[in-house]
Amino acid sequence: MLDLRAIRDDPAALDRAMARRGLAPQSARILDLDSRRRAAQTLLQELQQRRNEASKEIGSARKAGRDVESLLAEMAAIKERLPQAEDEERGAGAELDQILASLPNPPASDVPEGPDEKHNVELRRIGTLPAIETPREHFELGERLGLMDFSGAAALSGARFTVLRGPLARLERALGQFMLDLHTTEHGYTEVSPPLMVRDAALFGTGQLPKFAEDLFQTTAGLWLIPTAEVPLTNLAGDRILDLEDLPLRLTALTPCFRAEAGAAGRDTRGMIRQHQFWKVELVSLTSPDQSVAEHERMVGCAETVLQRLGLPYRTVALCTGDMGFSSRKTYDIEVWLPGQNTYREISSCSNCGDFQARRMKARCRPRGTKETRYLHTLNGSGVAVGRCLVAIIENGQQPDGSIVIPEVLRPYLGGQERITRAV
Repeated sequence: MLDLRAIRDDPAALDRAMARRGLAPQSARILDLDSRRRAAQTLLQELQQRRNEASKEIGSARKAGRDVESLLAEMAAIKERLPQAEDEERGAGAELDQILASLPNPPASDVPEGPDEKHNVELRRIGTLPAIETPREHFELGERLGLMDFSGAAALSGARFTVLRGPLARLERALGQFMLDLHTTEHGYTEVSPPLMVRDAALFGTGQLPKFAEDLFQTTAGLWLIPTAEVPLTNLAGDRILDLEDLPLRLTALTPCFRAEAGAAGRDTRGMIRQHQFWKVELVSLTSPDQSVAEHERMVGCAETVLQRLGLPYRTVALCTGDMGFSSRKTYDIEVWLPGQNTYREISSCSNCGDFQARRMKARCRPRGTKETRYLHTLNGSGVAVGRCLVAIIENGQQPDGSIVIPEVLRPYLGGQERITRAV
């Protein structure tokens, strides 16, 4: 949510920020609605005050035997005008709130300019690309091993679902456990097991509603399946005031995630890259305003460590203004190398949202023992997407005989198994 006071103080700054996002100027419309709402609020207060005064005057006049017809006429006029002023205040306020809720987070000053992903800036490449003579994609390898079943999943649930069997199912489970162990024992995150269904307010707080409802799944009871554990983890601070001394607060969770992929028709229709249901380890940090920039860099490092320990080649890029998410003020993407596609694909997105989400969910902090509060800064990132990590291990670890070499760090989770071979 945008800061209305800041818009009043410097409307041109908002228009510059929205222009960087590819949007038309917004300040004139916002200030007009704000002016109308404030004028209606002032009128309401004046009418209510005059109504109270006139009521007392009528009582005094009647006691003194004076004529009260003019006062009664004034009271009738006030009674008629009050609903009109209330409607004006509600209407202007609702329209203003709707606009403020629909506008994205202004990008940080150091975010690269550009309309799309072609203008993202590569920061670093880590790891050596594997020398594979004829690399295959993960779905070819998985089906040949007899451990990845797309037709069976389609019969159960339709497109964009997968059934994993045997060693691949176990490898997926091992990946999630490895990531949780790394982040909780070495990176200082607290593991949380959150609900997988949330109310409207939670999705509004993190910015998925109302703008992105078509990308979500909703139950018949009105609850929403989470698209990422960012939603419940971040909202744990909703409507709360946290002690400044307890920050940063770092949370992590391994959950299934559910996405309708409404805007991805025709993209990645084969395989596990873009699914309606997938597992992901999420990282969330709640910080004071002066901690968030350093925490953002730290979070990216935590996510990169996962790929380093697995021996997977990757690159890290800074997203440009046209490619960032709605709630983010700055985002780094980590992209893992997929030999079968001969390209890097996103496996983690780490975002600093500043106070944008905190304003929507009323999450604040203050020094212990004081009264003055400030909005928290919220950060989130994948640490990392388990399904895409599984894809990367399959493609980077593929051998000429079709088997898959398991990264050494995962072998203790698999009873020492070093390679996945075709099911007998």
